[in-house]
Amino acid sequence: MSTPARGTAPTVVPVPGHGAEDVVVLTSGPHEGSVLTGTDDGSIFRVAADGARVEKVADTGGRPLGLELDGDGRLLVCDARRGLLRVDLATGRVETVTDRVHGAPMVFCNNAAVASDGTVWFSDSSTQFGIDRWKDDFIRNTRTGRLLRLDPDGTVTVVLDGLAFANGVALSASEDFVCVAETGARTVVRRWLTGDRAGMRDLLCQNLPGYPDNIARGSDGLIWVTIASPRDPVVERLQSAPMPVRKLTTRIPERLQPKPARTVRVQAYDETGRLVHDLDLPGEGYHMVTGVREHEGRVWMGSLHESAIAVHDL
Repeated sequence: MSTPARGTAPTVVPVPGHGAEDVVVLTSGPHEGSVLTGTDDGSIFRVAADGARVEKVADTGGRPLGLELDGDGRLLVCDARRGLLRVDLATGRVETVTDRVHGAPMVFCNNAAVASDGTVWFSDSSTQFGIDRWKDDFIRNTRTGRLLRLDPDGTVTVVLDGLAFANGVALSASEDFVCVAETGARTVVRRWLTGDRAGMRDLLCQNLPGYPDNIARGSDGLIWVTIASPRDPVVERLQSAPMPVRKLTTRIPERLQPKPARTVRVQAYDETGRLVHDLDLPGEGYHMVTGVREHEGRVWMGSLHESAIAVHDL
């Protein structure tokens, strides 16, 4: 890996809600260039490109995580409590797309990518623990995460399972493969969709310097990957410890649990898995990047732990 680029601290844009976990940029319409984000009270906010105006456009009634735009200009929301939703940005109307997989309720809908034909690829991080107990799944290493496909006719299919906390999802520019981040394994898994390798699984990247969260294809065609926190050898020892030890660890009061290092880091990979950008920025005023979206040379970021989004000019 190349040496991370140490730039200036990102510009922080406050929003009136905690945990602005993901970001997506509007690329057309009257609000072109504005950024959407969702907070832990269910709100969806639209932030002007210059950060001067923030307005609430919808409320999911749950916990919005991954955000994506569909082909009709509506917002697709992965809501950790309510499943896969669609939001009409003009009216604020929220509709449920699906909250079940093979008849069973989804536990932890997390992130998505939308193909040109309307197919939605999305992740369910765990079949055992929801968002309020995400650390339990991470430490216990249940490997019950899944990559799912929603066809235009409404059929939901499990494409990959056994993933170590399935998280961010992204499609290649030509849609010949789909990627899903495995937070617990520090990898980005690739599933080939077309060509001689169709149906095969490999890794776009592995041995990441920390734990990936959301990923997204930028306007530059690269797959951008958040590094929410640096690799923690203690955590990784616990993940392979006997299950009674893992269970005991997750019962330690929150205030006594180790805190992740403050970091602002995102990386970008081309379709061969070559690292193109490695931004490791000062984290004094912002930390734990869980959402990323590159748009025309600007890198927008969200955070599970901040009441703000941030932006960095490449």
